[in-house]
Amino acid sequence: MSKLSDAYGYKVKTVSELLEAIGTFPREKKVVMCHGVFDLVHPGHLRHLLYAKDKANILVASLTSDQHINKAAYRPYVPQELRALNLAALEFVDYVIIDDNATPLANLREVMPDVFAKGFEYDNGQLHPKTVEELNVLNEYGGEILFTPGDVVYSSSTLIEKFPPNLSVEKLLAVLDGEGICSEELFLALNDFSDKKVLVVGDTIVDTLTHSTMIGGMSKTPTISVRRESVDSFVGGAGIVSKHIKAAGANVELLTVLGEDILGHFVKEDLARYGVTIHPVYETGRPTTEKNVIVAADYRLLKIDVVDNRPISNRTLETFIDIIKNRDYDLVIFSDFRHGIFNKTTISELVSAIPDTTFKAADSQVASRWGNITDFKQFNLVCPNEREARFSLADQDTGVRPLVAKLRQASKSDVVIMKMGERGVMVCRSDNENDVRSSFVIDSFASDVIDPVGAGDALLAYASLSLCSNQSPVIAAVLGSIAAALECAVDGNEPILPEDIRLRLEKIFSM
Repeated sequence: MSKLSDAYGYKVKTVSELLEAIGTFPREKKVVMCHGVFDLVHPGHLRHLLYAKDKANILVASLTSDQHINKAAYRPYVPQELRALNLAALEFVDYVIIDDNATPLANLREVMPDVFAKGFEYDNGQLHPKTVEELNVLNEYGGEILFTPGDVVYSSSTLIEKFPPNLSVEKLLAVLDGEGICSEELFLALNDFSDKKVLVVGDTIVDTLTHSTMIGGMSKTPTISVRRESVDSFVGGAGIVSKHIKAAGANVELLTVLGEDILGHFVKEDLARYGVTIHPVYETGRPTTEKNVIVAADYRLLKIDVVDNRPISNRTLETFIDIIKNRDYDLVIFSDFRHGIFNKTTISELVSAIPDTTFKAADSQVASRWGNITDFKQFNLVCPNEREARFSLADQDTGVRPLVAKLRQASKSDVVIMKMGERGVMVCRSDNENDVRSSFVIDSFASDVIDPVGAGDALLAYASLSLCSNQSPVIAAVLGSIAAALECAVDGNEPILPEDIRLRLEKIFSM
């Protein structure tokens, strides 16, 4: 990315810089301006731009900034800095500007191009009302409108949906360049966790994989028959978040509810082996939560849950509050799976117990139950998935960029990292629509996905530690995303080590 920026970045101008370069209207050299999204530059764009350049001396390509693109839920596919450089890399494009307005009208009045070029689809016998507005601005100072021929047209959206290019590295480098963050800062951030004291509060889950082989179906009933081959159990939920935190080098304690059963003993022994201090609270009749997946030939046939989703007792709540309030932690993480600890009654009291100076993070990974991430008010970081975010806001339709901004406002959190599965994460850190970096996307770095379960826990652990340590949402999102990708590459929940992340970073920056 830095090579691309160094080679062509000089063409990307602000409006004031552009006017210094081309002068004010009227000019000796004729200027033509094209405006669009240019999400993926395709042959239709090239024909449009080339035709426009043939009609003037100077071609200015104007592109819509990220916050004003609402074509679909996950647009733009390419962030504005990279879209600008893609256009700047074209030899016949002289200058590129990023338009922070919803329409090109303001920049038309300021730049005053001799010609404003539009695609043929805007001239179909009856001008669109927006085109009429643009034409009125051109008439104010004597500019002209030009409709380019339409013999070659391709849809960026169609290309993206059918043949999505892998631009994860380029998009990451564009974000880092825009923030002035060098690769060394990512590596150094992994060294900042050893002095942190962390408390993880939440539902511990034992994730069990029962491996089997198919025997066949029953002759009398439509019942699948399998032979059990082996059973592997992993500590998940808040437990694996704690193991990630410990693996990262921080001091961690886990506050959770367990059953007085075999699985409860398994959890304690496993966490002790990894150096996690656990504060288990027991309630009569409540088992340790287990989610057992029956697997045959890599297919997940059935999941059998052992759960008791009743709210925790007042005695348990008082125990939790006492530990949260009266011990000194740098970071408190709430890991919510809605299996009894977090509900409308308990959340406000648990949140109130956290000292004001303590960094607060929360996520919600509610698969089969209801939860509301906005219940965790005024946190430094919240990490819901997209489904949880939409449920919390009762919003099925809004694009992800305005959605995550709405969620940040509703939760009153400093930073939102919204998990979008294979599409990566959307990060929001500001409600200011004029701040072009208020929201940004980090694409997923997962490849050869074996088991995506637990990816959100890895992201929560590393993003929380990073943001608590260096206050950079970009670094936090990158480290969290890479940790999540690494977790996807293993079967079951395994703690991710900083060295694993370093190796992946080295691979990324060597591309």
